[in-house]
Amino acid sequence: MILELVDIRIQPGQQAEFDAAVQRGLEQVIGKATGYQSHVINKCIETPERYVIQIYWATLENHTVDFRGSPAFLEWRGIVGPFFASPPVVEHFNILSKSA
Repeated sequence: MILELVDIRIQPGQQAEFDAAVQRGLEQVIGKATGYQSHVINKCIETPERYVIQIYWATLENHTVDFRGSPAFLEWRGIVGPFFASPPVVEHFNILSKSA
C-alpha cells in the first residue's frame, strides 16, 4: 500500500466551494481509479486555506502511471484546479504500519 500526501493551498474565501468540489472529485473521479483504496481530507484549523489529502493506493504506479496518465486526471484537475493558490505539493510514502 502507498500513501499519497497532497498539500493544497487554495485562494482565500473559497473554502466552502472547495470543500464541495474536492469531495465530489475524490468520490466521483479518484474513487473510481485503478488501485484506489481510500482517502482522508484534512482541513487546517490555523490556516483555513490549507488542506492535506491522504489517498491510499495499492501501488505507486496506480497513482503515477494509471491515474496520472488517464483522462480522469484532467477531469480531477478541472474540478479542483481552479481553486489552487499555488501548485499542490505531492509526495508518496511507503506504509510502515497502519491501525485497523
